[in-house]
Order: sequence, then C-alpha cells, then structure tokens
Amino acid sequence: MSERTRWIELDGAANARDLGGLPTSDGGATRWGRVLRSDNLQDLSVSDLRVLLDDYALKNIIDLRTDAEVHLEGPGPLTRVPSVTIHQLSLFTEGGRHTDAAADLPATPNSGSATPDTEIDTGKLLPWRAPNQDGSAQDRSLGYYRGYLADRADSIVAALRVMSRTDGSALVHCAAGKDRTGVVCALALEVAGVTRDAIVSDYTLSGERMDRILRRLRASDTYAADLDSRPADYHRPRAATMEEFLTRVDERSGGPLGWLASHGWTDEDTDALRTRLLG
Repeated sequence: MSERTRWIELDGAANARDLGGLPTSDGGATRWGRVLRSDNLQDLSVSDLRVLLDDYALKNIIDLRTDAEVHLEGPGPLTRVPSVTIHQLSLFTEGGRHTDAAADLPATPNSGSATPDTEIDTGKLLPWRAPNQDGSAQDRSLGYYRGYLADRADSIVAALRVMSRTDGSALVHCAAGKDRTGVVCALALEVAGVTRDAIVSDYTLSGERMDRILRRLRASDTYAADLDSRPADYHRPRAATMEEFLTRVDERSGGPLGWLASHGWTDEDTDALRTRLLG
C-alpha cells in the first residue's frame, strides 16, 4: 500500500496516521491498526471518536506533552471515555508547577493563561520554529531530540512498553505530532526492524500536513502567541534531521536498541514490541 493510505482522516486532527504497512529489513511489514500517531487530540469530533474507538479499537493514549500543556489545553474528549487509558509521558523534565520548557521564563501573573505562573516556551515544544536562534533549524531540532533521550529516557521506555500492549491499539501524540512523536515512533520502528529509509520517510510524511498543523496550533491560545509567520516550507520536516539523529544514536549508543538497553529495556520488551508491531 502507498504511504498516503496510512492517513487517518479526522475532523479534529491534522496529522493522524497508522504505523502499519512499513517495510522491515527481513522483507516483512508492520501490522495495520496496532500503533497510531497524531497531533493534539483536543478537538476530536463525535465521528472521530467513533473512527478511533470502533475502527481501531483504541485503548491506550501516549501523551508526550508536558503537564503545563495538558493543563492549559484542558481535557480532550478521549479523557471522558472509560475504555481508554491516558498515559501522560512528557519528554521534558517535570519540576513542580513548571516544566523545564518554562523553567527559564519569569512568572507573569497577568498573562491571562489558565495558571498565571506557568508559561510555555514553544521554541522547545515545537523546535522546528527556530525563532531568533543561532544555528540551523536542523541543529536546533537535533539538540532537542538529543535532550529527549538525555532527560526523559523513562518516558520513552514507558511509551514503547505501552505500544506493546495487546488490549487494542495505542496512539502516541504531542502537539504537532512531528518532533516528540517522531522521535518515539522512530525508536519503536527501529526495535521492530523497519528499514531506516522507511523510518525517515514516516518522519517526513508530516510535511504533507504542515499547513493544517500550523492552522491548528495557531487556533490554540497555548501555542498561537509564540508561533512566527515563517512560510510553511520552513517548518517542513527534513529527512536529514532524522537521519542525523539516528546516526548519532548509532555512534554514541550502539543504535536505538543499545540506548534502550542502557535504560532498562529488556529482551522481553523487544520481543513484546516486535510481536505487537509485526505479529
């Protein structure tokens, strides 16, 4: 099947797709309907819920956003579905009422946000913006991708273990469904033996929906104020970014499996995730 058939068309999400149909190095392919990925799920319609719950038997949500994002955005419709379990696994260090995405910002009591002393630096949550920063957008993204590994190995390992569950499908998401989601999905696909080219292709596929992703983010008070006016093509995910990220993991940690093993991942975990994605 073509990559385009992997899209899950939803009214309230722009970047939802199935991780099925991706080729593995041994000539196989990932199974459909096992693990999904998406951008923020706050705006799902009733018909969207029916698609996810009925067509995909959705049971587990892996939410990679920070506590601050979740609080400011408010509860999404899936939080009210008893059969779905939400696993909030931020890829940033959480500290008190602040995440380290906001720790270097002063409190602003008059900001008008849901919690007056909490701000979010979306340059860290959405690193592809690269506003007024030295270095390329790729360098900036790579810095944050490496930070996910350094700061929240616990969340990454936990996310991959949730993907291994057999009680229906799992869906992993963040705000845009590109950076945090892209890193976690790339590591999961590496464990499953998906070819490197297919992993990179899945990462860049979000570029097809970049205009819609940006419109959704700008419609949210949580992100709108900090999104700049650069053209959509500037934000588009580039293959070189994921290629370089994975190459550095290869060189410094013996590959994704080596990195995972150094953070508590076991052979049993590998077998479980491969069985889920391939069996």
